[in-house]
Amino acid sequence: MTTASLALAWNPIDWPLTHGPIPYAVLAAGWGSLLVLALLARSRTWWRRRLPAALLTAATLSLLLDVVVDGWWHPFPEGIPRYVTWWIATALLGLSLAGFRMPGTGRRRKLLAAGAGALVLLMASSQVNRGFGQFPTGRIMLAPWLSKTQELTTDMTAKTVSPPPGKVLEEVWQAPPGLPEKGTVSVVPIPGTKSGFTARDAYVYLPPAYRANPRPLLPVVVLVSGQPGNPGDWVLAGQVNEALDAFAAEHNGLAPIVVMPDQLGSVWKNTLCFDSRIANVQTYLSKDIPDWVHSHLQAATGRQAWAIGGASMGGTCALQLAVNAPEVYGSFLDMAGQQEPTLGTREQTVKEAFDGDASKFDAVDPLQVMARKQFPDTAAAIVVGRTDAEFRPQQEKVFAAVQAAGMKAKFDLMPGAHGWVIFRPGIVDQLPWLAQQTGLIR
Repeated sequence: MTTASLALAWNPIDWPLTHGPIPYAVLAAGWGSLLVLALLARSRTWWRRRLPAALLTAATLSLLLDVVVDGWWHPFPEGIPRYVTWWIATALLGLSLAGFRMPGTGRRRKLLAAGAGALVLLMASSQVNRGFGQFPTGRIMLAPWLSKTQELTTDMTAKTVSPPPGKVLEEVWQAPPGLPEKGTVSVVPIPGTKSGFTARDAYVYLPPAYRANPRPLLPVVVLVSGQPGNPGDWVLAGQVNEALDAFAAEHNGLAPIVVMPDQLGSVWKNTLCFDSRIANVQTYLSKDIPDWVHSHLQAATGRQAWAIGGASMGGTCALQLAVNAPEVYGSFLDMAGQQEPTLGTREQTVKEAFDGDASKFDAVDPLQVMARKQFPDTAAAIVVGRTDAEFRPQQEKVFAAVQAAGMKAKFDLMPGAHGWVIFRPGIVDQLPWLAQQTGLIR
């Protein structure tokens, strides 16, 4: 091992945060701090007044947060996971105990109480991260500041290579000398010209082969985030660019063009991926995105060369586009999506999106569409966590529906529950399937 590789291996920002000694050390420090904050006291005032007041304050804040977030705001249609609620309550307890420790004490004890409260908060954050898996290392947590993007290659004058009937692109492509080892990631605006949808900037991955001349006409994968989410989540948290670079290294620089657009409009908004009174997101993803790609990039055309995928709400969105815009997308990847788009309940969804007109919802609800129509030329990959009690039953129902609709479908279980613990390895596992369905490899 070289000095450089050894230094990289021992770089603290690459140490694992979701397994190994660090999360267990944080867990032990957090519980120890909580016990010290609650029990290490001789004063009768603490036991008779302040400790009960701290417990009551933490319980009240936890209940209030549950009512405000899950009951009133309701940013997650399926509700906050129980383990998240538990760890939020634990953090509030630690902070409340620390706050009631401070009055009437010296500066040193105030600092010790604040430090102990911070350790409880760190413990709770660490445990939520372990469950969701969004930040497996410090490097990924710092990705918004460490990651670099490049200017999009918009030159469309290169000669192109495309496979003849019966062949896949890899069989006719010859990689030229000096091809870059890695692809590029760019951040670009994609306007809602036809939809009127105001989207945040999209992320676009172009594989190494795109910078060759002649240039292969590569297939396109549209990848959407969950909700809450950002267009860059697949790069910053999912590391999809690294997975695509690894795939390209095994296939002479070939990988799909991956467009990661915004289907939300803001982090917390739920547009349902419909055309509705909320937003015209179906038109944005089925018309504006393909129009932009073909006017800015040299890419393959036709539904067989286009796929759409996503995770959680993004997986539901992929299913919706596959059955409501099958002329655009010939295959889709649904990772831990829902059985139907929802704002919480069907009644609430119909009321807010379609002014209470259930027939408009029925016309585009994917399971109802598949009950009326066959899709023998569409390929489907359904992926869900083995222990995902919320989404696995829904995905099993979706899989049965896509099979009944005549799709070429597969169902894969991943170890874990819901979150990046399955989304990140899931996209790695599904890249070969996406490349096969879109005509890139055999």
